[in-house]
Amino acid sequence: MTNPLLSIIIPTHNRPQLVIRAVKSALEQTMEDLEVIVVDDASQVTPELPQDSRVRMIRLPQPSGGAAARNVGTKAACSRWITYLDDDDRLLPHMAKVSLKALSEKTKSPVAVISGLEVVDAQGKISHKRIPPKLRKQGNHFFLEELEPGYSYNTKQTLVVERKVIEQIGGWDETFRSRVHSELFLRLNPACSIIGLPVMTYQLTAHEGARVSRDVQLRQESFQRLIGKHKSLFKAHSQMFAHFVYDQAIMSQKLNQHSAAISNLLWAMQINPVYTCKRLARPTYYRIFKRFPVEYTL
Repeated sequence: MTNPLLSIIIPTHNRPQLVIRAVKSALEQTMEDLEVIVVDDASQVTPELPQDSRVRMIRLPQPSGGAAARNVGTKAACSRWITYLDDDDRLLPHMAKVSLKALSEKTKSPVAVISGLEVVDAQGKISHKRIPPKLRKQGNHFFLEELEPGYSYNTKQTLVVERKVIEQIGGWDETFRSRVHSELFLRLNPACSIIGLPVMTYQLTAHEGARVSRDVQLRQESFQRLIGKHKSLFKAHSQMFAHFVYDQAIMSQKLNQHSAAISNLLWAMQINPVYTCKRLARPTYYRIFKRFPVEYTL
């Protein structure tokens, strides 16, 4: 296919069975005018992908990370519009159609679209759903803008955007191994508006296998790197900066990183004490931080 309407880029590393499922979900879209580009990040076992003229694989000679694999896929894409699918997740059949329809109705360019996401277990049972905010206009900074009640910023995996926009902002930052979506969106939103659709199009699978997002050390390193790279943006949005740091404290506590949790909690207090105290007073969060060992008790 020389000029498909959409390119679905799937970076993968050592997940031969999961990536096959991801590819099948891409091929089962209700529109056929697409291509699927699998970028194999030097896996030990090369996955045997479905035989389909719309599928091609690019194999990297050595492990380079998810951001680098996405950049390779972006460069190889033949279409105007691109989206990225994690190899352990899957698209719902209407994802491409509803996303491109929404984009076709917007006359002003540049624009990108994100949509709803379902979190499912290994058996496909839905645990919860996330709906993105309706709109973040060009010039905003996505998750640093105050979030409307009932919406979530954690649907960034559903992004559909013009390939040239990703290229113009410099692609994915290959120095990041975690927080790659958050980092990209801080550069993407100033370059284009981001529309949020209240429809589920993507399934994120919560499985027991290895995930970059659960790598304790990597999460902490990327967290610090993200704030360091975009320090001026974070400082200009003190409430959401505190929110971001507070969320990191919660995750650190859940991963039994008590020292990092208390450090981040105190940091959030310093950034915006009023907001942080209000959030800490909520019963759910109080119970989380109440579990600190004695030496870390507030």
